[in-house]
Amino acid sequence: MQDVVLSALALVVLSPVMLATAIAIVVDDPSAGPIFSQERIGRDGKPFKFYKFRSMCPNAEAKLDDLLDQNEMDGPVFKIKDDPRITRVGKFIRKTSIDELPQLWNILKGDMSIVGPRPALPREVEQYGDYEKQRLYVTPGLSCYWQIAPHRNDLSFEEWMDLDIKYVKERSFWVDWKIIFKTFKV
Repeated sequence: MQDVVLSALALVVLSPVMLATAIAIVVDDPSAGPIFSQERIGRDGKPFKFYKFRSMCPNAEAKLDDLLDQNEMDGPVFKIKDDPRITRVGKFIRKTSIDELPQLWNILKGDMSIVGPRPALPREVEQYGDYEKQRLYVTPGLSCYWQIAPHRNDLSFEEWMDLDIKYVKERSFWVDWKIIFKTFKV
């Protein structure tokens, strides 16, 4: 219930920021809309439509194959610094995490929670072992231990999964609030 109330309140309060962001994205690159949607895997392996503000060029998924050899993350996750697919506005909204605001709608719909492991792509989940699959025991979230880690961009895939499993095992009302408050500090 706290997720629904907080996400609804945040959507109302942040609607001017979200509108300005949508306009900036379209002005920067009018060839596609401001919202990016993608299938992600939620609790118990259930797929759902995941929303973000578009921070990459419209054909970013098609360009992924050309960049796979530059992957800097171990495990099934793709990550590179200075990804050439990121737009000018995209750099700013990623740095400030504004690109994540449309996920408030996912929270309102019940696909996500405010706190929980970040939702994974189907191709990533296909490569999970039993240990990583524990992340799917809970509803995915907007923020988690990984998001508030001091050097989150330098974590290995294994360290990231360890933090997610730590959340699965320790989750509680108080842990969620601790993560929420620390998220605002980051």
